[in-house]
Amino acid sequence: MLSHLSISNYTIVSSLEMEFEAGMTVITGETGAGKSIMLDALSLCLGDRADPKAVRQNCDRAEINASFDISAIPAARQYLESRDLITGEECILRRVITAEGRSRAYINGSASTLQDCAELGAMLIDVHNQHAHQSLLRKEVQRQLLDAFANLHNSTRQLEQIASDWLRTRREREMLLGASDDHGARIQLLSYQISELDELALAPDELAALEKEQKTLANAEEILQSAHRALELCEAQEAGTRQALQLLQSDAHVAQTAANARDLLDSAAIQLNEARDEIQRYIDTVKIDPQRLESVQRRLELVYDIARKHKVKPEQLTTLHTSLQSEIQGLADSSERLDEFEQQMADLASRYQQAASKLSKQRRSAAKKLVKKVSVQLATLAMEQCTFEIALHPRASDDPHPHGQEDIEFLISTNPGASPQSLGKIASGGELSRISLAIGVVTASTGAVSSMVFDEVDVGIGGAVAEVVGKLLRTLADQAQVLCVTHLPQVAAQGHHHLQVTKTSADSSVEATLSRLDQQNKVREIARMLGGIKVTEQSLAHAREMVESSAT
Repeated sequence: MLSHLSISNYTIVSSLEMEFEAGMTVITGETGAGKSIMLDALSLCLGDRADPKAVRQNCDRAEINASFDISAIPAARQYLESRDLITGEECILRRVITAEGRSRAYINGSASTLQDCAELGAMLIDVHNQHAHQSLLRKEVQRQLLDAFANLHNSTRQLEQIASDWLRTRREREMLLGASDDHGARIQLLSYQISELDELALAPDELAALEKEQKTLANAEEILQSAHRALELCEAQEAGTRQALQLLQSDAHVAQTAANARDLLDSAAIQLNEARDEIQRYIDTVKIDPQRLESVQRRLELVYDIARKHKVKPEQLTTLHTSLQSEIQGLADSSERLDEFEQQMADLASRYQQAASKLSKQRRSAAKKLVKKVSVQLATLAMEQCTFEIALHPRASDDPHPHGQEDIEFLISTNPGASPQSLGKIASGGELSRISLAIGVVTASTGAVSSMVFDEVDVGIGGAVAEVVGKLLRTLADQAQVLCVTHLPQVAAQGHHHLQVTKTSADSSVEATLSRLDQQNKVREIARMLGGIKVTEQSLAHAREMVESSAT
Protein backbone atom coordinates (compact mmCIF):
# COMPACT_ATOMS: atom_id res chain seq x y z
CA MET A 1 0.00 0.00 0.00
CA LEU A 2 0.98 3.65 -0.32
CA SER A 3 2.72 4.60 2.92
CA HIS A 4 4.32 7.99 2.27
CA LEU A 5 4.22 10.80 -0.28
CA SER A 6 6.47 13.84 -0.45
CA ILE A 7 6.04 16.68 -2.95
CA SER A 8 8.49 19.54 -3.46
CA ASN A 9 8.00 22.62 -5.68
CA TYR A 10 5.16 21.14 -7.70
CA THR A 11 2.52 23.60 -9.03
CA ILE A 12 1.29 25.47 -5.92
CA VAL A 13 2.94 23.13 -3.40
CA SER A 14 6.32 24.19 -2.05
CA SER A 15 6.71 21.28 0.35
CA LEU A 16 4.37 18.51 1.45
CA GLU A 17 4.98 15.36 3.49
CA MET A 18 2.14 12.94 4.17
CA GLU A 19 1.89 9.50 5.76
CA PHE A 20 -0.89 7.12 4.70
CA GLU A 21 -2.51 4.22 6.49
CA ALA A 22 -4.70 1.28 5.64
CA GLY A 23 -8.44 1.81 5.33
CA MET A 24 -10.29 4.61 3.58
CA THR A 25 -8.69 8.06 3.39
CA VAL A 26 -10.77 10.96 2.06
CA ILE A 27 -9.34 14.19 0.70
CA THR A 28 -11.54 17.28 0.74
CA GLY A 29 -11.21 21.01 0.29
CA GLU A 30 -12.89 23.95 -1.32
CA THR A 31 -13.17 24.15 -5.09
CA GLY A 32 -9.85 25.22 -6.58
CA ALA A 33 -7.88 24.41 -3.42
CA GLY A 34 -5.85 21.78 -5.25
CA LYS A 35 -7.39 18.50 -4.07
CA SER A 36 -6.14 16.63 -7.13
CA ILE A 37 -2.58 17.94 -6.96
CA MET A 38 -1.50 15.09 -4.74
CA LEU A 39 -2.94 12.51 -7.15
CA ASP A 40 -1.42 14.27 -10.16
CA ALA A 41 1.96 14.18 -8.44
CA LEU A 42 1.51 10.52 -7.56
CA SER A 43 0.67 9.78 -11.20
CA LEU A 44 4.04 11.23 -12.23
CA CYS A 45 5.76 8.62 -10.07
CA LEU A 46 3.64 6.01 -11.84
CA GLY A 47 4.99 6.98 -15.27
CA ASP A 48 2.78 9.87 -16.43
CA ARG A 49 4.29 12.37 -18.86
CA ALA A 50 5.64 15.49 -17.18
CA ASP A 51 4.83 19.09 -18.02
CA PRO A 52 7.71 21.47 -17.16
CA LYS A 53 5.06 24.13 -16.46
CA ALA A 54 4.12 22.09 -13.39
CA VAL A 55 7.37 23.16 -11.69
CA ARG A 56 6.56 25.79 -9.07
CA GLN A 57 7.20 29.35 -10.21
CA ASN A 58 10.76 30.61 -9.64
CA CYS A 59 11.99 27.07 -8.82
CA ASP A 60 14.55 25.01 -10.74
CA ARG A 61 12.87 21.65 -10.36
CA ALA A 62 10.03 19.68 -8.79
CA GLU A 63 10.52 16.39 -6.99
CA ILE A 64 8.00 13.74 -5.93
CA ASN A 65 8.70 10.62 -3.86
CA ALA A 66 6.12 7.86 -3.29
CA SER A 67 6.85 5.03 -0.86
CA PHE A 68 4.95 1.75 -0.93
CA ASP A 69 4.86 -1.16 1.50
CA ILE A 70 5.20 -4.23 -0.77
CA SER A 71 5.21 -6.91 1.93
CA ALA A 72 1.78 -8.09 0.71
CA ILE A 73 2.39 -7.55 -3.03
CA PRO A 74 4.32 -10.63 -4.29
CA ALA A 75 4.08 -9.54 -7.93
CA ALA A 76 5.89 -6.28 -7.16
CA ARG A 77 8.55 -8.11 -5.11
CA GLN A 78 9.15 -10.54 -7.97
CA TYR A 79 9.37 -7.67 -10.46
CA LEU A 80 11.99 -5.86 -8.35
CA GLU A 81 13.98 -9.02 -7.60
CA SER A 82 14.16 -9.92 -11.29
CA ARG A 83 15.78 -6.54 -11.96
CA ASP A 84 18.00 -6.54 -8.86
CA LEU A 85 16.09 -3.55 -7.44
CA ILE A 86 14.72 -5.11 -4.25
CA THR A 87 15.62 -3.25 -1.03
CA GLY A 88 13.46 -4.94 1.57
CA GLU A 89 9.75 -4.46 2.14
CA GLU A 90 9.64 -0.88 0.81
CA CYS A 91 9.57 0.40 -2.76
CA ILE A 92 10.29 4.07 -3.49
CA LEU A 93 9.31 5.67 -6.80
CA ARG A 94 10.94 9.05 -7.41
CA ARG A 95 10.37 11.59 -10.15
CA VAL A 96 12.38 14.76 -10.81
CA ILE A 97 11.21 17.41 -13.31
CA THR A 98 13.28 20.45 -14.24
CA ALA A 99 11.98 23.83 -15.37
CA GLU A 100 13.93 23.31 -18.64
CA GLY A 101 11.78 20.30 -19.46
CA ARG A 102 14.07 17.42 -18.45
CA SER A 103 12.59 14.56 -16.47
CA ARG A 104 14.13 11.63 -14.60
CA ALA A 105 12.53 8.63 -12.92
CA TYR A 106 13.96 6.31 -10.29
CA ILE A 107 12.98 2.99 -8.71
CA ASN A 108 14.61 2.40 -5.34
CA GLY A 109 17.33 4.89 -6.22
CA SER A 110 18.17 3.38 -9.64
CA ALA A 111 17.45 5.36 -12.81
CA SER A 112 14.51 3.81 -14.68
CA THR A 113 12.32 4.40 -17.70
CA LEU A 114 8.77 5.73 -17.50
CA GLN A 115 7.60 2.42 -18.93
CA ASP A 116 9.25 0.56 -16.04
CA CYS A 117 7.61 2.90 -13.53
CA ALA A 118 4.22 2.43 -15.18
CA GLU A 119 4.60 -1.35 -15.28
CA LEU A 120 5.59 -1.53 -11.63
CA GLY A 121 3.05 1.13 -10.63
CA ALA A 122 0.21 -0.97 -12.05
CA MET A 123 1.09 -3.62 -9.46
CA LEU A 124 1.21 -1.13 -6.60
CA ILE A 125 -1.83 1.12 -7.00
CA ASP A 126 -4.84 1.60 -9.26
CA VAL A 127 -5.76 5.22 -9.96
CA HIS A 128 -9.37 5.70 -11.07
CA ASN A 129 -9.87 9.01 -12.79
CA GLN A 130 -10.52 10.47 -16.22
CA HIS A 131 -6.91 10.19 -17.30
CA ALA A 132 -4.41 7.60 -18.46
CA HIS A 133 -4.18 5.58 -15.27
CA GLN A 134 -7.60 3.98 -15.66
CA SER A 135 -6.36 0.42 -15.84
CA LEU A 136 -9.89 -0.94 -16.19
CA LEU A 137 -9.89 0.21 -19.83
CA ARG A 138 -7.15 -2.28 -20.68
CA LYS A 139 -8.33 -5.67 -21.90
CA GLU A 140 -5.39 -7.30 -20.17
CA VAL A 141 -6.61 -5.96 -16.81
CA GLN A 142 -10.18 -7.02 -17.59
CA ARG A 143 -8.97 -10.56 -18.27
CA GLN A 144 -6.94 -10.60 -15.06
CA LEU A 145 -9.93 -9.35 -13.05
CA LEU A 146 -12.19 -12.07 -14.41
CA ASP A 147 -9.58 -14.80 -13.85
CA ALA A 148 -8.86 -13.55 -10.33
CA PHE A 149 -12.59 -13.40 -9.55
CA ALA A 150 -12.93 -17.03 -10.66
CA ASN A 151 -9.73 -18.07 -8.82
CA LEU A 152 -8.20 -19.41 -12.05
CA HIS A 153 -4.57 -18.66 -11.20
CA ASN A 154 -3.37 -22.28 -11.45
CA SER A 155 -5.34 -22.93 -14.64
CA THR A 156 -4.00 -19.83 -16.39
CA ARG A 157 -0.40 -20.57 -15.37
CA GLN A 158 -0.69 -24.12 -16.68
CA LEU A 159 -2.11 -22.87 -19.98
CA GLU A 160 0.61 -20.24 -20.33
CA GLN A 161 3.29 -22.91 -19.86
CA ILE A 162 1.77 -25.26 -22.45
CA ALA A 163 1.42 -22.42 -24.97
CA SER A 164 4.99 -21.28 -24.28
CA ASP A 165 6.31 -24.82 -24.88
CA TRP A 166 4.33 -25.08 -28.12
CA LEU A 167 5.61 -21.73 -29.41
CA ARG A 168 9.21 -22.62 -28.52
CA THR A 169 8.92 -25.98 -30.31
CA ARG A 170 7.46 -24.27 -33.38
CA ARG A 171 10.36 -21.79 -33.49
CA GLU A 172 12.88 -24.63 -33.31
CA ARG A 173 11.04 -26.47 -36.09
CA GLU A 174 10.95 -23.34 -38.27
CA MET A 175 14.65 -22.79 -37.75
CA LEU A 176 15.33 -26.38 -38.79
CA LEU A 177 13.05 -26.05 -41.82
CA GLY A 178 14.76 -22.82 -42.86
CA ALA A 179 18.12 -24.47 -42.60
CA SER A 180 16.94 -27.54 -44.54
CA ASP A 181 16.59 -25.47 -47.72
CA ASP A 182 20.38 -25.37 -47.94
CA HIS A 183 20.95 -28.85 -46.56
CA GLY A 184 21.86 -30.42 -49.89
CA ALA A 185 24.54 -27.91 -50.77
CA ARG A 186 25.83 -27.89 -47.21
CA ILE A 187 26.04 -31.68 -47.03
CA GLN A 188 27.93 -31.77 -50.36
CA LEU A 189 30.42 -29.17 -49.11
CA LEU A 190 30.83 -30.93 -45.76
CA SER A 191 31.36 -34.29 -47.49
CA TYR A 192 34.16 -32.84 -49.60
CA GLN A 193 35.81 -31.13 -46.63
CA ILE A 194 35.58 -34.23 -44.47
CA SER A 195 37.01 -36.48 -47.21
CA GLU A 196 39.90 -34.06 -47.59
CA LEU A 197 40.60 -34.19 -43.85
CA ASP A 198 40.11 -37.97 -43.86
CA GLU A 199 42.75 -38.23 -46.57
CA LEU A 200 45.07 -35.98 -44.59
CA ALA A 201 44.60 -38.29 -41.58
CA LEU A 202 46.32 -35.94 -39.18
CA ALA A 203 46.76 -37.55 -35.78
CA PRO A 204 46.10 -35.40 -32.69
CA ASP A 205 49.80 -35.03 -31.68
CA GLU A 206 51.31 -35.45 -35.13
CA LEU A 207 51.70 -31.76 -35.98
CA ALA A 208 53.80 -30.97 -32.91
CA ALA A 209 55.99 -34.04 -33.53
CA LEU A 210 56.49 -33.12 -37.20
CA GLU A 211 57.46 -29.53 -36.39
CA LYS A 212 59.95 -30.75 -33.78
CA GLU A 213 61.46 -33.33 -36.17
CA GLN A 214 61.66 -30.79 -39.01
CA LYS A 215 63.55 -28.37 -36.82
CA THR A 216 66.01 -31.08 -35.78
CA LEU A 217 66.60 -32.37 -39.35
CA ALA A 218 66.99 -28.87 -40.77
CA ASN A 219 69.72 -28.04 -38.24
CA ALA A 220 71.37 -31.48 -38.06
CA GLU A 221 74.85 -30.37 -39.21
CA GLU A 222 74.94 -27.41 -36.84
CA ILE A 223 73.61 -29.59 -34.01
CA LEU A 224 76.26 -32.28 -34.55
CA GLN A 225 79.04 -29.75 -34.87
CA SER A 226 78.18 -27.94 -31.64
CA ALA A 227 77.48 -31.23 -29.81
CA HIS A 228 80.90 -32.69 -30.77
CA ARG A 229 82.60 -29.49 -29.63
CA ALA A 230 80.70 -29.71 -26.34
CA LEU A 231 81.80 -33.34 -25.99
CA GLU A 232 85.44 -32.37 -26.49
CA LEU A 233 85.21 -29.62 -23.89
CA CYS A 234 83.63 -31.99 -21.37
CA GLU A 235 86.43 -34.53 -21.93
CA ALA A 236 89.07 -31.84 -21.52
CA GLN A 237 87.40 -30.43 -18.42
CA GLU A 238 87.07 -33.90 -16.90
CA ALA A 239 90.76 -34.58 -17.49
CA GLY A 240 91.73 -31.23 -15.92
CA THR A 241 89.43 -31.82 -12.96
CA ARG A 242 90.90 -35.25 -12.26
CA GLN A 243 94.46 -33.85 -12.55
CA ALA A 244 93.59 -31.14 -9.98
CA LEU A 245 92.15 -33.84 -7.70
CA GLN A 246 95.41 -35.83 -7.89
CA LEU A 247 97.45 -32.75 -6.94
CA LEU A 248 95.39 -32.40 -3.72
CA GLN A 249 95.72 -36.08 -2.77
CA SER A 250 99.15 -35.55 -1.15
CA ASP A 251 99.44 -36.13 2.65
CA ALA A 252 100.64 -32.58 2.94
CA HIS A 253 97.10 -31.29 2.33
CA VAL A 254 95.59 -31.98 5.77
CA ALA A 255 93.40 -28.88 6.10
CA GLN A 256 89.63 -29.30 6.09
CA THR A 257 89.29 -26.82 3.23
CA ALA A 258 91.52 -29.06 1.11
CA ALA A 259 89.29 -32.02 1.91
CA ASN A 260 86.23 -29.97 0.89
CA ALA A 261 87.90 -29.06 -2.38
CA ARG A 262 88.73 -32.73 -3.10
CA ASP A 263 85.07 -33.68 -2.56
CA LEU A 264 83.89 -30.96 -4.94
CA LEU A 265 86.44 -31.88 -7.61
CA ASP A 266 85.49 -35.55 -7.37
CA SER A 267 81.80 -34.66 -7.76
CA ALA A 268 82.55 -32.34 -10.70
CA ALA A 269 84.52 -35.07 -12.45
CA ILE A 270 81.65 -37.51 -12.04
CA GLN A 271 79.08 -34.98 -13.40
CA LEU A 272 81.31 -34.10 -16.37
CA ASN A 273 81.59 -37.78 -17.16
CA GLU A 274 77.80 -38.20 -17.01
CA ALA A 275 77.32 -35.08 -19.16
CA ARG A 276 79.74 -36.46 -21.73
CA ASP A 277 77.75 -39.70 -21.90
CA GLU A 278 74.45 -37.78 -22.35
CA ILE A 279 75.97 -35.66 -25.14
CA GLN A 280 77.15 -38.79 -26.88
CA ARG A 281 73.71 -40.37 -26.71
CA TYR A 282 72.27 -37.08 -28.08
CA ILE A 283 74.76 -37.19 -30.98
CA ASP A 284 73.73 -40.75 -31.74
CA THR A 285 70.09 -39.65 -32.20
CA VAL A 286 70.89 -36.87 -34.66
CA LYS A 287 71.33 -37.92 -38.25
CA ILE A 288 71.75 -35.98 -41.44
CA ASP A 289 68.86 -37.30 -43.57
CA PRO A 290 67.94 -35.00 -46.49
CA GLN A 291 65.30 -37.42 -47.76
CA ARG A 292 63.50 -37.58 -44.41
CA LEU A 293 63.73 -33.80 -44.09
CA GLU A 294 62.11 -33.38 -47.50
CA SER A 295 59.37 -35.85 -46.57
CA VAL A 296 58.61 -34.05 -43.28
CA GLN A 297 58.54 -30.64 -44.99
CA ARG A 298 56.13 -31.89 -47.66
CA ARG A 299 53.85 -33.26 -44.95
CA LEU A 300 53.93 -29.97 -43.02
CA GLU A 301 53.28 -27.92 -46.17
CA LEU A 302 50.20 -30.06 -46.88
CA VAL A 303 48.91 -29.54 -43.34
CA TYR A 304 49.53 -25.77 -43.54
CA ASP A 305 47.84 -25.50 -46.95
CA ILE A 306 44.69 -27.29 -45.78
CA ALA A 307 44.59 -25.16 -42.61
CA ARG A 308 44.74 -21.97 -44.72
CA LYS A 309 42.04 -23.34 -46.96
CA HIS A 310 39.72 -23.88 -44.00
CA LYS A 311 40.80 -20.58 -42.40
CA VAL A 312 41.90 -22.16 -39.13
CA LYS A 313 45.21 -22.58 -37.36
CA PRO A 314 47.03 -25.85 -38.20
CA GLU A 315 46.63 -27.11 -34.63
CA GLN A 316 42.83 -26.68 -34.96
CA LEU A 317 42.44 -29.10 -37.88
CA THR A 318 41.64 -32.16 -35.76
CA THR A 319 38.98 -30.20 -33.83
CA LEU A 320 37.53 -28.93 -37.12
CA HIS A 321 37.44 -32.48 -38.46
CA THR A 322 35.38 -33.61 -35.46
CA SER A 323 33.08 -30.58 -35.71
CA LEU A 324 32.34 -31.12 -39.41
CA GLN A 325 31.57 -34.77 -38.79
CA SER A 326 29.12 -33.79 -36.03
CA GLU A 327 27.44 -31.21 -38.26
CA ILE A 328 26.94 -33.56 -41.17
CA GLN A 329 25.54 -36.16 -38.80
CA GLY A 330 23.12 -33.55 -37.44
CA LEU A 331 22.00 -32.63 -40.94
CA ALA A 332 21.52 -36.26 -41.79
CA ASP A 333 19.32 -36.61 -38.72
CA SER A 334 17.32 -33.42 -39.43
CA SER A 335 14.41 -35.26 -41.03
CA GLU A 336 14.06 -37.38 -37.91
CA ARG A 337 14.22 -34.25 -35.75
CA LEU A 338 11.49 -32.61 -37.85
CA ASP A 339 9.27 -35.62 -37.21
CA GLU A 340 10.01 -35.32 -33.48
CA PHE A 341 9.09 -31.62 -33.49
CA GLU A 342 5.86 -32.33 -35.35
CA GLN A 343 4.90 -34.96 -32.79
CA GLN A 344 5.77 -32.67 -29.87
CA MET A 345 3.67 -29.86 -31.34
CA ALA A 346 0.75 -32.21 -31.88
CA ASP A 347 0.95 -33.47 -28.29
CA LEU A 348 1.21 -29.94 -26.88
CA ALA A 349 -1.66 -28.72 -29.08
CA SER A 350 -3.85 -31.55 -27.79
CA ARG A 351 -2.99 -30.72 -24.17
CA TYR A 352 -3.58 -27.04 -24.86
CA GLN A 353 -6.98 -27.69 -26.42
CA GLN A 354 -8.13 -29.62 -23.37
CA ALA A 355 -6.81 -27.02 -20.89
CA ALA A 356 -8.07 -24.04 -22.93
CA SER A 357 -11.55 -25.53 -23.37
CA LYS A 358 -11.77 -26.11 -19.63
CA LEU A 359 -10.59 -22.55 -18.94
CA SER A 360 -13.10 -21.10 -21.41
CA LYS A 361 -15.92 -22.95 -19.69
CA GLN A 362 -14.79 -21.64 -16.30
CA ARG A 363 -14.53 -18.11 -17.64
CA ARG A 364 -18.03 -18.17 -19.16
CA SER A 365 -19.46 -19.35 -15.86
CA ALA A 366 -17.50 -16.75 -13.87
CA ALA A 367 -18.46 -13.98 -16.30
CA LYS A 368 -22.17 -14.60 -15.67
CA LYS A 369 -21.64 -14.39 -11.91
CA LEU A 370 -19.48 -11.28 -12.17
CA VAL A 371 -21.99 -9.51 -14.45
CA LYS A 372 -24.81 -10.30 -12.03
CA LYS A 373 -22.93 -8.98 -8.97
CA VAL A 374 -21.61 -5.86 -10.72
CA SER A 375 -25.10 -5.07 -12.06
CA VAL A 376 -26.46 -5.14 -8.49
CA GLN A 377 -23.78 -2.68 -7.40
CA LEU A 378 -24.40 -0.42 -10.41
CA ALA A 379 -28.09 -0.23 -9.50
CA THR A 380 -27.18 1.08 -6.05
CA LEU A 381 -25.00 3.73 -7.73
CA ALA A 382 -27.88 5.27 -9.73
CA MET A 383 -26.84 3.34 -12.85
CA GLU A 384 -29.69 0.83 -12.85
CA GLN A 385 -30.33 1.50 -16.55
CA CYS A 386 -26.79 0.47 -17.45
CA THR A 387 -26.25 -2.89 -19.07
CA PHE A 388 -22.96 -4.50 -18.12
CA GLU A 389 -21.66 -7.46 -20.12
CA ILE A 390 -18.47 -9.49 -20.42
CA ALA A 391 -17.69 -10.64 -23.95
CA LEU A 392 -15.46 -13.62 -24.70
CA HIS A 393 -14.31 -13.03 -28.28
CA PRO A 394 -12.78 -16.11 -29.99
CA ARG A 395 -9.26 -15.47 -31.22
CA ALA A 396 -8.73 -15.32 -34.97
CA SER A 397 -5.92 -17.88 -34.88
CA ASP A 398 -6.25 -21.45 -33.66
CA ASP A 399 -2.60 -21.52 -32.57
CA PRO A 400 -2.10 -21.91 -28.82
CA HIS A 401 -2.14 -18.50 -27.13
CA PRO A 402 -0.76 -17.97 -23.60
CA HIS A 403 -3.99 -16.28 -22.48
CA GLY A 404 -6.45 -18.79 -23.86
CA GLN A 405 -8.81 -19.14 -26.79
CA GLU A 406 -10.61 -15.85 -26.25
CA ASP A 407 -10.13 -12.14 -25.67
CA ILE A 408 -11.94 -10.80 -22.61
CA GLU A 409 -13.71 -7.46 -22.95
CA PHE A 410 -15.95 -5.56 -20.53
CA LEU A 411 -18.85 -3.88 -22.31
CA ILE A 412 -21.32 -1.25 -21.07
CA SER A 413 -24.45 0.45 -22.32
CA THR A 414 -25.53 3.53 -20.39
CA ASN A 415 -28.75 4.10 -22.35
CA PRO A 416 -31.67 1.65 -22.56
CA GLY A 417 -31.82 -0.16 -25.87
CA ALA A 418 -28.30 0.77 -26.93
CA SER A 419 -25.85 -1.99 -27.77
CA PRO A 420 -23.11 -2.45 -25.18
CA GLN A 421 -19.68 -1.29 -26.32
CA SER A 422 -16.21 -1.08 -24.80
CA LEU A 423 -15.91 1.01 -21.62
CA GLY A 424 -13.64 3.65 -23.14
CA LYS A 425 -16.09 4.43 -25.94
CA ILE A 426 -19.26 4.70 -23.89
CA ALA A 427 -18.68 5.66 -20.26
CA SER A 428 -17.97 9.22 -19.17
CA GLY A 429 -15.34 9.93 -16.55
CA GLY A 430 -17.81 9.91 -13.66
CA GLU A 431 -19.63 6.84 -14.97
CA LEU A 432 -16.36 5.04 -15.49
CA SER A 433 -15.32 5.77 -11.93
CA ARG A 434 -18.57 4.35 -10.58
CA ILE A 435 -18.29 1.29 -12.85
CA SER A 436 -14.76 0.81 -11.56
CA LEU A 437 -16.02 1.17 -8.02
CA ALA A 438 -18.72 -1.44 -8.56
CA ILE A 439 -16.26 -3.89 -10.10
CA GLY A 440 -13.68 -3.08 -7.43
CA VAL A 441 -16.12 -3.86 -4.62
CA VAL A 442 -17.11 -7.18 -6.21
CA THR A 443 -13.55 -8.30 -7.00
CA ALA A 444 -11.78 -6.79 -3.96
CA SER A 445 -11.70 -10.12 -2.14
CA THR A 446 -9.52 -11.54 -4.92
CA GLY A 447 -6.67 -9.23 -3.93
CA ALA A 448 -6.30 -7.90 -7.47
CA VAL A 449 -5.00 -4.56 -6.17
CA SER A 450 -3.56 -3.43 -2.85
CA SER A 451 -4.35 0.30 -3.18
CA MET A 452 -7.06 2.13 -5.09
CA VAL A 453 -7.46 5.86 -5.72
CA PHE A 454 -10.77 7.43 -6.74
CA ASP A 455 -10.65 11.00 -8.02
CA GLU A 456 -14.07 12.67 -8.18
CA VAL A 457 -15.83 9.30 -8.13
CA ASP A 458 -18.99 11.06 -7.01
CA VAL A 459 -19.33 13.43 -9.97
CA GLY A 460 -22.97 13.87 -10.97
CA ILE A 461 -24.54 12.14 -7.97
CA GLY A 462 -25.90 13.22 -4.63
CA GLY A 463 -28.36 12.39 -1.86
CA ALA A 464 -28.91 8.74 -1.06
CA VAL A 465 -26.73 7.55 -3.94
CA ALA A 466 -23.82 9.56 -2.56
CA GLU A 467 -24.24 7.79 0.76
CA VAL A 468 -24.21 4.43 -1.04
CA VAL A 469 -20.99 5.40 -2.81
CA GLY A 470 -19.41 6.29 0.50
CA LYS A 471 -20.46 3.01 2.08
CA LEU A 472 -19.19 1.06 -0.91
CA LEU A 473 -15.81 2.77 -0.67
CA ARG A 474 -15.66 1.99 3.03
CA THR A 475 -16.55 -1.64 2.29
CA LEU A 476 -13.84 -1.75 -0.36
CA ALA A 477 -11.36 -0.43 2.23
CA ASP A 478 -11.77 -3.67 4.15
CA GLN A 479 -9.87 -5.39 1.34
CA ALA A 480 -7.64 -2.65 -0.07
CA GLN A 481 -6.29 0.77 0.83
CA VAL A 482 -8.67 3.41 -0.57
CA LEU A 483 -7.87 7.08 -1.25
CA CYS A 484 -10.78 9.22 -2.39
CA VAL A 485 -10.92 12.85 -3.53
CA THR A 486 -14.51 13.95 -2.94
CA HIS A 487 -16.74 16.98 -2.67
CA LEU A 488 -19.67 15.13 -1.12
CA PRO A 489 -20.12 15.09 2.67
CA GLN A 490 -21.90 11.70 2.47
CA VAL A 491 -18.70 10.17 1.04
CA ALA A 492 -16.31 12.11 3.29
CA ALA A 493 -18.16 10.97 6.42
CA GLN A 494 -17.34 7.34 5.62
CA GLY A 495 -13.57 7.82 5.72
CA HIS A 496 -11.38 6.22 8.36
CA HIS A 497 -8.91 9.08 7.83
CA HIS A 498 -9.54 12.62 6.62
CA LEU A 499 -7.12 14.97 4.83
CA GLN A 500 -8.01 18.59 4.09
CA VAL A 501 -6.47 20.67 1.32
CA THR A 502 -6.31 24.43 1.84
CA LYS A 503 -4.97 27.19 -0.38
CA THR A 504 -3.51 30.43 0.91
CA SER A 505 -2.22 33.51 -0.89
CA ALA A 506 0.68 35.62 0.24
CA ASP A 507 2.02 38.51 -1.83
CA SER A 508 2.42 37.12 -5.33
CA SER A 509 2.55 33.42 -4.42
CA VAL A 510 -0.09 30.78 -3.79
CA GLU A 511 0.47 27.82 -1.47
CA ALA A 512 -1.51 24.58 -1.08
CA THR A 513 -1.18 22.64 2.14
CA LEU A 514 -2.51 19.28 3.28
CA SER A 515 -3.42 18.57 6.89
CA ARG A 516 -4.75 15.55 8.74
CA LEU A 517 -8.03 16.23 10.60
CA ASP A 518 -8.90 14.92 14.00
CA GLN A 519 -12.46 13.92 14.83
CA GLN A 520 -13.56 17.43 15.82
CA ASN A 521 -12.12 19.11 12.73
CA LYS A 522 -13.45 16.32 10.53
CA VAL A 523 -16.97 17.10 11.74
CA ARG A 524 -16.38 20.79 11.10
CA GLU A 525 -15.13 20.12 7.55
CA ILE A 526 -18.14 17.95 6.74
CA ALA A 527 -20.39 20.67 8.16
CA ARG A 528 -18.74 23.14 5.78
CA MET A 529 -19.38 20.74 2.89
CA LEU A 530 -23.02 20.49 3.96
CA GLY A 531 -23.74 24.17 4.53
CA GLY A 532 -21.27 26.18 2.49
CA ILE A 533 -19.03 28.92 3.87
CA LYS A 534 -21.03 29.53 7.05
CA VAL A 535 -20.97 26.62 9.50
CA THR A 536 -24.06 26.54 11.74
CA GLU A 537 -24.93 24.51 14.79
CA GLN A 538 -27.46 22.68 12.68
CA SER A 539 -24.89 21.72 10.05
CA LEU A 540 -22.45 20.69 12.79
CA ALA A 541 -25.08 18.46 14.38
CA HIS A 542 -25.90 16.92 11.01
CA ALA A 543 -22.21 16.36 10.28
CA ARG A 544 -21.64 14.77 13.70
CA GLU A 545 -24.57 12.44 13.11
CA MET A 546 -23.17 11.40 9.70
CA VAL A 547 -19.73 10.66 11.12
CA GLU A 548 -21.13 8.70 14.06
CA SER A 549 -23.42 6.78 11.74
CA SER A 550 -20.51 5.79 9.47
CA ALA A 551 -18.66 4.20 12.38
CA THR A 552 -21.52 1.78 13.15
